[in-house]
Amino acid sequence: MLGEKGKLYPKRMLTAVVTDDQVEEVVEAITKVNQTGKPGDGKIFVLPIGDAVRVRTSEAGEQAIL
Repeated sequence: MLGEKGKLYPKRMLTAVVTDDQVEEVVEAITKVNQTGKPGDGKIFVLPIGDAVRVRTSEAGEQAIL
């Protein structure tokens, strides 16, 4: 993707599934590490997870991600 003045910025994608009470802490940590104040710092999208199932054991919900 072209950024400011035609520069290319490297991209990376991180997926983290955390409990609701951990969201703010995780967002703050990711922001603190990656924030330079320049174009290309990125974006964080916070989305709800409807459910999760651990295939090996068929555990569902929060037990599937712990």
